Amino acid sequence: MNFSKTLSLYGLLVITVIVGLLSGCTPIAPQSVTTAPGEENRTLTPITLGVGYIPNIQFTPFYVGIEKGFYAEEGLEITLDYGFENDYLKLVGVNELQFMIGSGDQVVLGRAQGLPVRYVMNWYTRYPVVVFAKASAGILTPADLAGKTIGIPGPFGANYVAFRGILEAAGLTENDVTAESIGFTQAAAVSADTVDAAVDYGVNGPVVLAQEGIATTQLTLDDHLQLPANGLVTNETTIAEDPALVQKMVRATLRATQYTLDNPDEAFAIALQFVPEAGGENEGANRAVFDAVLTYWTPAEGQQPGATDLAAWQSSAEFMQRIGLVDTLVPAEELFTNDFLP
Repeated sequence: MNFSKTLSLYGLLVITVIVGLLSGCTPIAPQSVTTAPGEENRTLTPITLGVGYIPNIQFTPFYVGIEKGFYAEEGLEITLDYGFENDYLKLVGVNELQFMIGSGDQVVLGRAQGLPVRYVMNWYTRYPVVVFAKASAGILTPADLAGKTIGIPGPFGANYVAFRGILEAAGLTENDVTAESIGFTQAAAVSADTVDAAVDYGVNGPVVLAQEGIATTQLTLDDHLQLPANGLVTNETTIAEDPALVQKMVRATLRATQYTLDNPDEAFAIALQFVPEAGGENEGANRAVFDAVLTYWTPAEGQQPGATDLAAWQSSAEFMQRIGLVDTLVPAEELFTNDFLP
């Protein structure tokens, strides 16, 4: 299957598959939250934050920020809305929603479509998608993918962006591999040897196989191309009319993320209150996912928490144009700002 024939679907089908174990899920109603203890008599500003898919352990910092009162201390009452990134991108772009979690490539796509969205805080410090294979397959570098069958959900979203970037690192194109559309069954497909490798979030497929005792190798996009990963996205209207609100959202989210990193056991316990189905017989598997995702929230040595740089955004804009996902080169300086970081 050559995905280049279906690139026109990208703008319609772009979704963030943050939740690795959630294939086939449909959006659900917003999750209501309660006011933090001691804040009952304080007037809070209601904010809906669009995140991916359904309640999941991988949204732990938001649950921590709500439970510990970090958002309430900023005067905010947060409701998490679970759905699809492409829908949120449009809603934020027209200011029907003020905030969402989205990847940098989606911000490039939105800007190219005329949506005035802007990335204001980095949350995932590394691009979360990998190409993974059984260790026995001997796939150690992008060049080893030549002639291989690679499973991928389809020509959309972060999985496709990483797939194209890793191929490009080896000077390969889609014509040099066999790309199989397998939906979100990556771990099962690799385990059963129906594909040689698959593209998935690093906290999903490789973690699932590790629990089955199957060793894997992983090719990461960050080793070859720096693209801003998932972060807090708002719009130009909110930035212009209520910059204090943006700063409060950034400050509380960074605080909640750092608390999660500093207190992982407590944070995981808090997440189980919001996602009870992740406990019980599923707790071991979800703890493995949680431990894996902690590394994605951890800034690199010397990196300012929440910050991204112009060079990474320039690379992202050029890459998206180069592989045909956008028609024009979006000015990198329009894509992000670090002005709201503490």
